[in-house]
Amino acid sequence: MPLIALAVAALAIGFEQIIQWRYGPMGLIAFAVLTVGLKAKNTTISGIGAVILVLLLSQSG
Repeated sequence: MPLIALAVAALAIGFEQIIQWRYGPMGLIAFAVLTVGLKAKNTTISGIGAVILVLLLSQSG
């Protein structure tokens, strides 16, 4: 079980680094807001984070 938790944590950190590298600090903030909203089960906060990420994704394409 600790191996699975370690693998999930490594994937999460890797995903955060990719977001920050590709979309800068605003991408990292949006990802953090989305994560906090999901963990707190607050749809407003997670929705704000998701909207910011979508806006960043639409700008780069």
